[in-house]
Amino acid sequence: MTSNQAPGPSIDGAAVLNEVEAFHRRFNVFPREAAYVAVTLWDAHAHLIECFETTPRIAFLSPEPGSGKSRALEIVELLTPRPMTTVSASANALYRLVDSSAGLPTVLFDEVDTIFGPKAGADEALRGFLNAGYRRSGGALRCVGDGSNQNAQIFGSYCAVAMAGLGSLPDTVLTRSVIVRMRKRAPNEKVEPYRQRTHEKQGHALRDRLAEWADTVRDRVANAWPEMPEGVTDRPADVWEPLLAVADAAGGDWPTRARIACVELISAAHDNDESSIGIRLLTDLRDKVFCGADRMPTAVIIECLLHMDDGPWGDLDDKPINSRTLGRLLGQYVTASNKPIKSRGIRTPSGFPKGYYAEDLADAWVRYCPPPPGESATSATAATPQVSRGASVADSATAIRHMSAETATQPVLAG
Repeated sequence: MTSNQAPGPSIDGAAVLNEVEAFHRRFNVFPREAAYVAVTLWDAHAHLIECFETTPRIAFLSPEPGSGKSRALEIVELLTPRPMTTVSASANALYRLVDSSAGLPTVLFDEVDTIFGPKAGADEALRGFLNAGYRRSGGALRCVGDGSNQNAQIFGSYCAVAMAGLGSLPDTVLTRSVIVRMRKRAPNEKVEPYRQRTHEKQGHALRDRLAEWADTVRDRVANAWPEMPEGVTDRPADVWEPLLAVADAAGGDWPTRARIACVELISAAHDNDESSIGIRLLTDLRDKVFCGADRMPTAVIIECLLHMDDGPWGDLDDKPINSRTLGRLLGQYVTASNKPIKSRGIRTPSGFPKGYYAEDLADAWVRYCPPPPGESATSATAATPQVSRGASVADSATAIRHMSAETATQPVLAG
């Protein structure tokens, strides 16, 4: 703008985001209100991606087909800059796409389960692209040239990425993503039929207004340090920082809604997270097996785990958990003295079985497990047969097993 030009009318960012949200609501049924907020902010952040150090991935995932994932991706495509939709791509092609002179693309992966699903095998190069491109400094070092005339060149991979697929994604991708768990529409959930030749023009007009608003707040967003909700740190903070910066720039009720959505979706991701079976194991050991006891034989632990109706322990990689698997999973964590957790002998009058000590697990329980259930530690300890100071573990095993099973089925009391 030259000095003799009058500034154009200001654009109401909150109103533009309201329009984007309303457009999604016409065609998408998301599982929770927070998802509409997150998707709207993600669309807007794609227009401002050069302002951020990180760009969160957004993933529409469901256990079954026909849950609206692809439709969600189609609407995102209409509202984001330079979209490139694909169901199959090589990492090298994507690196070239990002480095093109046309500007940073918005990459949209449909049917991403065919790339990362259990029957697809691991595509490490593509996973590397997705992980490296989450951060502005990410990229790949490649040799380019003919014959022996080769030169090393860094190819950038920083760009906005949205995905849709069945099942889940690799842990490294999930932790860099806003997760929207899609589900089939209920009979009372209605959406407007989507017709591309009609609605594409409407979506593109809205995309252009979103881009116009983004241009007016670019400097403000680039220098923003949005306040994080309490407890949101580390990787989740990296994921949500660009979205909260967009919400703060838009104003209205978006800053408040964005932070509520942030906390809700992070919590929901943890509730649905099966990526760390180790954390589930540690938590079940603390709350449903040891229950205050200071040691437990491996055989009793295995039997308690296998009797949990809601646990995954009867079918780990198509077979029930055993002592070897238990040792492998717990060996990933360390004791307070920074040594891998291992089974140890438990001296009893009737033998010297292998087992685990609560003192070895205590540090991992504190670091990795969610807070214990609301019932007090005193009541849990009092209700559990104590196996300490060399008491007969073998004689107490049956009582421990039954008491652990009863503890697992008792209702959680309010704290």
